[in-house]
Amino acid sequence: MRFWMRAMAALLGACLICSASAENISKSGPTPFPEAAKDWPGEGVIRVFGWMKDNRASFWKQRERKQGAWVLAGDSLLGNWKTSERDLAPTPIANRAIGGDVSRGLLFRFQEDVLELNPRGVVVLIGGNDLSALQKTDQTLRNIDRMLQAIRAQRADLPVVLCTLPPRNSEKAPIKPTELTGLNAGIRELAKQYDNVELLDLFPLFSTPDGQPQLSLLAADRLHIGPAGYEVLGRALKQKIESI
Repeated sequence: MRFWMRAMAALLGACLICSASAENISKSGPTPFPEAAKDWPGEGVIRVFGWMKDNRASFWKQRERKQGAWVLAGDSLLGNWKTSERDLAPTPIANRAIGGDVSRGLLFRFQEDVLELNPRGVVVLIGGNDLSALQKTDQTLRNIDRMLQAIRAQRADLPVVLCTLPPRNSEKAPIKPTELTGLNAGIRELAKQYDNVELLDLFPLFSTPDGQPQLSLLAADRLHIGPAGYEVLGRALKQKIESI
């Protein structure tokens, strides 16, 4: 009997070691992008490019160092902001935006890239690539709402700055102005539904009085934000964060 008890104990110990090893392996890097659409959270278009995997691998290596920072979550509008840490100092910043990302992609990586940093606050600016892909506005809004729900589930009073999209006029990525207007209207409404969410309305900041893009604030492609635009964004976001 003792022999069998020792054997069972040894087997149980081996199983626990294997389980711990498997957990360590799974924690050694970001969760791979799912291969099947059904395995992605949310709804709508999916985009996966090689640099996204590289970005996420880099984010993973900085997880410990960036604990407790304000996290910038989104696509290239935030991802191209290379001076974000300097412009928003002394607030600690973790820029976790990836160029080309869509709302469904950000939703997939939201837990690992954003919430697991135990952020002091979160900035969300997403949806431009959804528009380029002709995704339905209500799908994008539901994906953003899922992110806000995930934040609330982790900490109900965690500050969030939710941004509308700035105007654009790009021949390479044309959109219907009414779609952008509709998405921004939905984002404004979402911000009203959460006590912990502050709206940063970027559209008027980057627009002329008649609603056209201020080209001096955009990059040459009239799609991305240019250096002068990041100065405007930096001042507005810094003021918003410091007021929370």
